[in-house]
Amino acid sequence: GCRRDSTLELPLSLVMADVGEVLMSVLSTIRVPKPGDRVHKDECALSFSSPESEGGLYVCMNSFLGFGSQYVDRHHARTGQRAYFHITRTRKTKVTQGSSFETGLYLPPLLFLVCPGIEGGFDVEQEQYEEDVKVVILPDRQEVTSEDLGTIDSFSVFYLTKPTRASRNERAKYLFLHLSLGNLCNLSFLHRSGWRCDVCDLQENIWMNLTDGKVLCGRRYFDGSGGNNHALLHFQETGYPLAVKLGTITPDGADVYSYDEDDMVLDSKLPEHLAHFGINMMTMEKTERTMTELEIAVNQRVGEWEVIQESGTTLRPMFGPGLTGMKNLGNSCYLNSVMQVLFTVPDFQSKYVSNIDKIIDEAPSDPTQDFKTQVAKLGYGLLSGEYSKPPSLLTNQSVRACLQGDQIGIAPQMFKALVGRGHPEFSTNRQQDAQEFLLHFINMVERNCRSGSNPSEAFRFLVEERIVCQQSQKAKYTQRVDYIVQLPVPMDQATNTEELQEAERRREEGDSSAPTVRAQIPFTACMAALSEPEILTDFWSSAVQTKTTATKTTRFASFPDHLVIQIKKFTFGLDWVPKKLDVSIDVPDTLDLSALLATGQQPGEELLPEVAPLSFLLSPVLDDSTVSQLCEMGFPLEACRKAVYYTGNTGIDAAMNWIMSHMDDPDFAAPLVLPGCSSGAGTTPTESLSEEHLATIVSMGFSRDQATKALRATSNVLDRAVDWIFSHLDDLESMDVSEGGRSAAESEGGRDPPPGPRVRDGPGKYELFAFISHMGTSTMCGHYVCHIKKDQQWVIFNDQKVCASEKPPKDLGYLYFYRRVAE
Repeated sequence: GCRRDSTLELPLSLVMADVGEVLMSVLSTIRVPKPGDRVHKDECALSFSSPESEGGLYVCMNSFLGFGSQYVDRHHARTGQRAYFHITRTRKTKVTQGSSFETGLYLPPLLFLVCPGIEGGFDVEQEQYEEDVKVVILPDRQEVTSEDLGTIDSFSVFYLTKPTRASRNERAKYLFLHLSLGNLCNLSFLHRSGWRCDVCDLQENIWMNLTDGKVLCGRRYFDGSGGNNHALLHFQETGYPLAVKLGTITPDGADVYSYDEDDMVLDSKLPEHLAHFGINMMTMEKTERTMTELEIAVNQRVGEWEVIQESGTTLRPMFGPGLTGMKNLGNSCYLNSVMQVLFTVPDFQSKYVSNIDKIIDEAPSDPTQDFKTQVAKLGYGLLSGEYSKPPSLLTNQSVRACLQGDQIGIAPQMFKALVGRGHPEFSTNRQQDAQEFLLHFINMVERNCRSGSNPSEAFRFLVEERIVCQQSQKAKYTQRVDYIVQLPVPMDQATNTEELQEAERRREEGDSSAPTVRAQIPFTACMAALSEPEILTDFWSSAVQTKTTATKTTRFASFPDHLVIQIKKFTFGLDWVPKKLDVSIDVPDTLDLSALLATGQQPGEELLPEVAPLSFLLSPVLDDSTVSQLCEMGFPLEACRKAVYYTGNTGIDAAMNWIMSHMDDPDFAAPLVLPGCSSGAGTTPTESLSEEHLATIVSMGFSRDQATKALRATSNVLDRAVDWIFSHLDDLESMDVSEGGRSAAESEGGRDPPPGPRVRDGPGKYELFAFISHMGTSTMCGHYVCHIKKDQQWVIFNDQKVCASEKPPKDLGYLYFYRRVAE
């Protein structure tokens, strides 16, 4: 063997011979990474262990998957793989003076404290790393040291071509080893000032790509300011990772960002690289704030931000099971907040965390791409307490973050990449709507739990819509599945109208000292707006065979175990420009919705005949001018055609209302499918459907007829068809469920899936246990935090900050989570 303790006294030649024998014994199992291979050197595939965790990280030298010390033996036993790259990192701290460029140390981009070099600042502890690298051969854990590896070219290639996050300071150096400056294209020798984005002409927050010299604007910050993301888009298109913020260049250094690492880095050869593009670093002067300065400025702003984050109070950090923070991966606070709340729900805990050993045992060969494994990994990371320890209990970890009130926490990189894969919004690093992500994740749970226990049933409920023709007094009843109650905000019901009007009058007169007054809306007024009948004009009544007026009343056909209420703060102004309502709503701690229970068809009540206006169905003539007006507003053509069709050519207002009500439909932009038509305009003939797509949907437990209907409704696009079928379960209830292709059912107990949407029901009395708040002007910018009630104590989860809440701002929430009160 070649254990270090058994070779200390042996001759060097004998040691090298043993090393050669060991490596030869596993050589056939070792691969060198190729372009496109992903080497997981920072995070365990089954846990949140990292090279800084106790025991370090083991990277399989064949699959390049990383495993913590608790899982590497399991992977070896399952696969027979013996050679693992073992990485351990130890963080050490030392107090430094001056900037990061003077010390040569890494400076994180997002600091929630005052920093050196800024007025009123102070020196902070900065981090350095000591790293130990070796190859370990299982099962005897024979070790080949980094000194030995230096003599073996393939191992050196393995290590040096994939720098770890701990070596961010060297990231630029490694990248430029692979770049030939003489072969770079689009070279431009830049002026010392007056830079503009090559795409949008923006003059602030300008970055130059250090690979091709492209000058572009930076990211849009979470408060809505900043750039238009053109530098980020350039990286996504070209893969060129490094950029320098031009306005920060001084003789001492500059802000250099790696989009690949999604972090600030230090370019040790920055003067040389800038000189290549005609920039003399020694003559430059700082004209813009650094990323650190911007972060501090943003976090010193007052108003909604301070109240929701409880910035005015001294918050006590909390640690332990269920109190684990989550790192912000770049505008990922919406994901962090939603997942913190979901894993407070017992259904998600029992589905993924209680069964984590079984899930890991059954994980596929690449667990990083398995939904169930990654959700279980995240849930266990949040609930176990292993990654939420007070500074006094930390060993090989950084205590600096904890001293600032932050935790080490977990970084859900694999989870975020998996749930966002292929999605036009959630696959990006842009800020997103927490409500949309919640529905997206529930949709993924539905897909992956078609058979067996389904935790999303905790939120699923039935909505009954009763439409009464005012001319015939006959009614129509329909039911649909929903997961969220969208509560309207009646601004005209504000209780402080006089204050609002006075503040508005002073602003119109140019009074800069006019206070910002927030509208006070009673929660009862919101509930009344939800439950009151809606007047439908131009309703086509099958009873009288003409258009008339009708009323639509919405009620609960079932009450879920857990109720989610969305306050509809995001709306459109008179000019159709999106805006956010600045409101305070006295949301109650307890809620009784019993009065909103649907009653169904009443005794003696007649139903509307199931007859459609046949002439219109068979030969619809759409108002081209209305369709054109809608398209000019930026809506998809097919959505505009459907809006005009389903509103019976009754004008632009009715069509626009239809669009506003159906924008979230999965098939919103799908071609118009005419009821009763088997093919033709707006449909996809059955014979043209992909057999592969049909087989895929059937394998999920649906019948062929159901799969055919979904594909025809979405132009034979598989992803859209799957979204459509899960959002139309109530429409498919009368259709047979396939008996074939239930591999998922067999793996989770083999029971047949229900023929229709299965809902739980019970009393409509609830208590508030969590809420998610949004700060900012729109869903595309800002910041999310969540408050969760744990053992009668409100706790604020602000990414890595987990603290006891002193003043939970329940009146400013966006999403509210209630659980049923047992009677």
